[in-house]
Amino acid sequence: MSTGELDLAQARAVLAAQPFAQHVGTELTEFGAGTATLRIVLRPELKQQFGFAHGGVLAYAADNAITFAAGTVLGANVLTGGFSITYLRPASGVGIRAVARVQGATRSQAVVNCELHAEHDDGDAVLCATAQGTVRVVERRL
Repeated sequence: MSTGELDLAQARAVLAAQPFAQHVGTELTEFGAGTATLRIVLRPELKQQFGFAHGGVLAYAADNAITFAAGTVLGANVLTGGFSITYLRPASGVGIRAVARVQGATRSQAVVNCELHAEHDDGDAVLCATAQGTVRVVERRL
């Protein structure tokens, strides 16, 4: 493994070091080869007044999944340069799954797409939002 590359266990350690990720209860379920998947169990405090997942939780999941996916091709020293999200439908159910895939990368940046699915008790998952982001290599060690 070259400097800056992470395996799944190391990436999970990075996630565990993020206080906000711990607060939300984020789990990294897939990491490698341009892809990362995050899962969040929907607790009542992560929902808005109508009982749907709060848009901020979906945006956080997209942002973090995008950055982790980019880290699989750019290395560990990366930060989000920007992203946009489109909400397709309200997210309800037992959890949120954010699946991010690198669409293209240079040595210093990557463009990543992310799909966010609302998971239900019966195993069904419904696409509730999509996002796209740009992730950049940070020149100094973080």
